[in-house]
Amino acid sequence: MKNKVTLDMIKEAREAMQGVAELTPIVTSRQLGENLVIKSENLQKTGSFKIRGAFNKIRTLSKEDADKGVIACSAGNHAQGVALSASRLGIRSIICMPEGAPVLKVQATRSYGAEVVLVPGAYDDAAAEAARLAEEHGYTFAHPFNDPYVIAGQGTIGLEIIEQVPDVEQIIVPIGGGGLISGVAAAVKLMRPNVKIIGVQAATVPSMFVSERNGYITTVKDGATIADGIHVLTPGDLTFEMVREYVDEIVTVTEDEIAAAIVSLLEGPKTVAEGAGATSVAAFLFGKVDTSLKTCAIVSGGNVDITTLSRIITKGLQKYGRIARIRTKLLDRAGSLAQLLALVTESGANILSVEHEREDAKTEVNSCVVTMTLETRNEDHIIAIRRDMRERGYMLFD
Repeated sequence: MKNKVTLDMIKEAREAMQGVAELTPIVTSRQLGENLVIKSENLQKTGSFKIRGAFNKIRTLSKEDADKGVIACSAGNHAQGVALSASRLGIRSIICMPEGAPVLKVQATRSYGAEVVLVPGAYDDAAAEAARLAEEHGYTFAHPFNDPYVIAGQGTIGLEIIEQVPDVEQIIVPIGGGGLISGVAAAVKLMRPNVKIIGVQAATVPSMFVSERNGYITTVKDGATIADGIHVLTPGDLTFEMVREYVDEIVTVTEDEIAAAIVSLLEGPKTVAEGAGATSVAAFLFGKVDTSLKTCAIVSGGNVDITTLSRIITKGLQKYGRIARIRTKLLDRAGSLAQLLALVTESGANILSVEHEREDAKTEVNSCVVTMTLETRNEDHIIAIRRDMRERGYMLFD
């Protein structure tokens, strides 16, 4: 394997980043499951694991390369890691970010001292622009995942997990381009080969999952995901090789499952995870992995955009059946709405909002459509409410 990442490289990286990266805690929560513990990289400096690989890469630059500066492409977390690492080492940094990157991550990257270039499109478009600028100006390109020094830096998490959770049997790792899982898997498999390494991707952009299935690097179609930190359409060649060598299995999770995992992390261990970071927990909570094994899920980051968090929480609550939207038709006469709301209230649901539409294509002249948003206990509660409404003669639209 070219540019092979060795255990010695990972151990050297750990020594080099003493005082730079935090030893992040292991968190448990009975609500998440007795066999699950969390490696909280969302509590790392810059809010994600990325500073590990970024610092390890930048510290290896020659004086000549350091004087020219470094450039990187990132959806946000690698950007912050490179920016902070470069600033600490007195090196200029330029970061190309997708135009749709969360505002929080763009602002944070600038605050760490980087020059930010926003590029239309997804991560791959930002990568192409970063490569062009590196060629034009002689910057050193700090790849977010397909670099042996970056991978070795991320691998320090694997060393920590082995020490912090000595009885671990399975580690779940989010995958975007594959740098995190490559480093963690190499560190763990070279020390404890019997520990299972499971990768997890967003089902809408499963580039490593598809590539591993096909047996060759595959670019997948772009898709929307709240896991912007792992929104990568093409894996790296080095990470692809390492995943095939060290990783036991790759699974995918849906957007609803990711949102639900974010809610579970907020309610259980009271921790904030971004979409990418929550994918590992989603894989465990929704049975994508063997939940009978002592499992460590890496929550890789916590830089969720506060403006979208409320929508994510709503989506997660809907997945758990704790928020429901029910549409029905009523005769447009005095008291009919009050009767409907009384029925819902008797069921034990909390009415969050009511939309009352007289002019709707689905109604007759003397009827109206009512859409209720309800706070409910679970799916069974929703089923019971809908059943009671039908028994009372209400027609439900969905």
